[in-house]
Amino acid sequence: MKIKKILVSQPKPSNDKSPYYEIGEKYGVEVVFRPFIKVEGLSAKEFRQQRISIPEYTAIIFTAKAAIDAFFHICEEMRITIPDTMKYFCTTEPIALYLQKYTIYRKRKIFHGSTGKLDDPALVQALNKNAKEKFLYAVSDVYKDEASPLDKTNITYTKAVMYRTVSNDFQEGEAFDYDVLLFFSHAGIDSLLKNFPDFKQTDTYIGCFGESTIKAAADAGLTVNFKAPSPQTPSMTAALDHFLQEHIDEIEK
Repeated sequence: MKIKKILVSQPKPSNDKSPYYEIGEKYGVEVVFRPFIKVEGLSAKEFRQQRISIPEYTAIIFTAKAAIDAFFHICEEMRITIPDTMKYFCTTEPIALYLQKYTIYRKRKIFHGSTGKLDDPALVQALNKNAKEKFLYAVSDVYKDEASPLDKTNITYTKAVMYRTVSNDFQEGEAFDYDVLLFFSHAGIDSLLKNFPDFKQTDTYIGCFGESTIKAAADAGLTVNFKAPSPQTPSMTAALDHFLQEHIDEIEK
């Protein structure tokens, strides 16, 4: 088998600085960005079914940029004015900076961690220091209702579903001639099977990021040829680079 075309099931980067492009040039392969899933914000009508009154809350927790978009869209549709006193808690700095799209960035009201996890020490410290606030936690429809790291903090919070993950369906006649497929979520695997119910892996290589993605692929009867993160390959690009290096004889020049 010759490797000549790789599908990255994520949105196309806003610039050409992506390490995926560097890998493409390094090995002379074509890298295509084509998400298998997309995120949709809930409508105000759908949100109201949860019987949550946003003005009652004084702080909000975000773990994704999609959550920020959904929150402000719902507020706009419901004609809710967010007070300047609202406090925002984000799992990473890029997510926190994304708030500038909707509000004036004030460090004293916006807090963030660095690891992307809710149990990040800096984030937990900020949450506990503001425990008197009433927190709203923006989540997606695939949020698993299990023990949350937030339960170990001193805060009181309410989970609010604000966005959903749906399949980004392939159009009739759209090419699907990839030699390597990269997946980053359980939903991505589900979308593959939804779009191509008769999909046979045969000579196609599959790379997965994260344990839940790896498990979903295995449950679907797929063979995961390489994965991340690991001590040797902490990122998907590192895993892909390592895989291609090992299969250099199969790359079509």
